Amino acid sequence: MANEEDDPIIQEIDVFLARSLLEKLYLFQYPIRPASMTYDDVTHLSAKIKPKQQKVELEMAIDTLNPNYCRSKGEQIALNVDGTCTDETSTYSSKLMDKQTFCSSQAASNVSRYAAGVYKKGELHLTPLHGILQLRPSFTYLDKADAKHREREAANEGGDSSQDEAEDDVKQITVRFSRPETEQARQRRVQSYEFLQKRQAEEHWVHLHYYGLKDSRSEHERQYLFSQGHGLAENTELIKSPSEYLMMLMPPSVEKENEKPMAPSNVLSMAQLRTLPLADQIKILMKNVKVMPFANLLGLLGSGTDPTAVLRCVQQVALLVQGNWVVKSDVLYPKDTSSPHSGVPAEVLCRGRDFVV
Repeated sequence: MANEEDDPIIQEIDVFLARSLLEKLYLFQYPIRPASMTYDDVTHLSAKIKPKQQKVELEMAIDTLNPNYCRSKGEQIALNVDGTCTDETSTYSSKLMDKQTFCSSQAASNVSRYAAGVYKKGELHLTPLHGILQLRPSFTYLDKADAKHREREAANEGGDSSQDEAEDDVKQITVRFSRPETEQARQRRVQSYEFLQKRQAEEHWVHLHYYGLKDSRSEHERQYLFSQGHGLAENTELIKSPSEYLMMLMPPSVEKENEKPMAPSNVLSMAQLRTLPLADQIKILMKNVKVMPFANLLGLLGSGTDPTAVLRCVQQVALLVQGNWVVKSDVLYPKDTSSPHSGVPAEVLCRGRDFVV
């Protein structure tokens, strides 16, 4: 009670939940740009988005009349990228690097605890964020320049070669038949970089129209950041007890099933690990580390853990070999399973490993 008297409440603010931009509001961050140097006054040439991937690309103009702009370098870059020909596929139609592209990446996969707030006339209006994106300059034009350079080299080599065309040599062709895909192989393929790139390429871009900060349409859209109705039915989510309200503001982090890494035990962070029973903590640690001294095991567990209880649990999942605890074979290779790499049954793997140990 004494602490509460020393820290009195000086103001109470009504909080409202705005729903008009629900699942539409994104926060853009420019991590390599100082906060004092915004892009508000820069001409935005185009904008597009892939909604499912939450991927955004912005194309902004470069001030080629600025005294700090190197015109000769801009012309050289445009020449390297597009060559001497100018057509609809040219990146720089003015034969000068007069624009740059910004590509986004997700700053956080779970943004359920973040919101944009507007404070006005003693009221705080909150709109949940649908995504937090960080935009950085894209240098894909350099890849295009490299491709042009390789094409020119190939053309030169082809021109220097003999013009006589010989008959095509007979080449041996090897025919291969693929085996039926196992579930483990399918999961590895789905998690592969090539598969993810293919899935990302399948989603089409949605082209957008960009409105500047001072545009009347932007001002109209900003009004949606305010709650449209102050009635009781509009904000029932905020009428809660203090503990429930705090839990709503900072919900416990729940990892989605499809976001877990593909690993034998779904690798956990130390914070998540310490929420498990002691026996499960030791089993997961030994299964991932394989070999560990007892002192290191105690160091990984929470401070104040009883060494006797740790010793009792570790004996169930590991063997003491020359002063180090080695995980048991049946923990690594559970019964009635097989290796996802070689297909060898767990019983055979256990016998071979036990013989070596």
